[in-house]
Amino acid sequence: MTTNSPELIIEAGRSEKQYWRDLWRYRELFYTLAWRDISVRYKQTVIGIAWALIRPFLTMIVFTIVFGNLAKLPSEGVPYPILVFSAMLPWQFFANSLSSASDSLISNANLISKVYFPRLVVPISAVVTSFVDFMISAIILLGLMAWYNFVPSWRIVTLPVFIAIAFAASIGSGLWLCSLNVKYRDFRYIVPFIVQFGLYISPVGFSSSVVPEKWRLLYSINPIVGVIDGFRWAILGGESRIYMPGFLLSLGLVAFILLTGIQFFRKTERTFADII
Repeated sequence: MTTNSPELIIEAGRSEKQYWRDLWRYRELFYTLAWRDISVRYKQTVIGIAWALIRPFLTMIVFTIVFGNLAKLPSEGVPYPILVFSAMLPWQFFANSLSSASDSLISNANLISKVYFPRLVVPISAVVTSFVDFMISAIILLGLMAWYNFVPSWRIVTLPVFIAIAFAASIGSGLWLCSLNVKYRDFRYIVPFIVQFGLYISPVGFSSSVVPEKWRLLYSINPIVGVIDGFRWAILGGESRIYMPGFLLSLGLVAFILLTGIQFFRKTERTFADII
């Protein structure tokens, strides 16, 4: 006589409450992945971490020459290089986060297919790695301020708020792209185009105030516009202004992208190990 004993099936992360608790339990893996990505990025380069300074610095020079010296666009009462670089910081952070996060699951395929852990750890660690580049690049901004004897106003204390918004935009967009990239590998070719196109439609080389008033709200559909305007308002002070309707629209879109990104990621997460 045989008896069929009940079968116990444990599904990792099935409980929503348990899943978010697991994020904290696996925090050491988060630190490990972030540190590994930072080390690998500069390990075999000749000048190492200086690449985080050279790329945005050269872009700033080009934009200053084209938009500041040739096009003579307004600089909101500050030296044009500072105007540009105050936007380069959030833009480079956002662009690097998209590139790193979109490919993060594919790059860690062996780990994902063998071991359980909250998969959110992987793309978020990629965003944190990009934030390290952001902090390094901020050295250039400090150098420009010293060179031009520019002293920021009290608004600089609000900068962490806009950094948090930049984080939200980067994580939300990164979650969407990395999830889609697992299922549709074509997205590895689409992401560089998105980054390149986004650079030209975002107010990096110029102030968003040059956009005609009737188009400002429509222009703010690009969520990074609000982030850049917020950075400039906090860093530049003086004549810098935030177009509040556009900023609120950008803020709402960032919140929407983040929430739906988390939802979509969690929905597709269960299939990652099979597809990868």
